[in-house]
Amino acid sequence: MQSTAATVDAYLAEVPADRYAALTQLRTFCRQHLVDFTESMTYGMPCYSRHGVVEVAFASQKNNIALYILRKDVLDAHRAAFAKSAIGKGCIRYSNPAKIDFAVVERLLV
Repeated sequence: MQSTAATVDAYLAEVPADRYAALTQLRTFCRQHLVDFTESMTYGMPCYSRHGVVEVAFASQKNNIALYILRKDVLDAHRAAFAKSAIGKGCIRYSNPAKIDFAVVERLLV
C-alpha cells in the first residue's frame, strides 16, 4: 500500500496509531545511523538512499510493518537473527509492531 504523502512527517501522521511508535523508532534509527544517506518519500514510503540508490526503507503495509534492507550482503549477515520473522530477499515483515527487535534492527544500520 503506497502512500501519497509528500514528506516522511506527513507519512507518519497518517499511519495507524498502533504502529506510529514503531515506525517513528525506525525513522530515528535510520536518521541516526545512515548519516551519509538522503531521506525521501520514494515508492510511496520513507526511503534512505546513498549516491541515488535506495538501500533502506520502511512501510506500514496492510498486515505488517515492512523493513527493507536492500543490500543483500547486510541482510544475509544478520538473517539468523530474524528466525521468528517473515523475511524475504530484502524485506523483513513484522505482523506485530511490539515484536520488532530494535537492537537487531540497529545492528543492520550500523
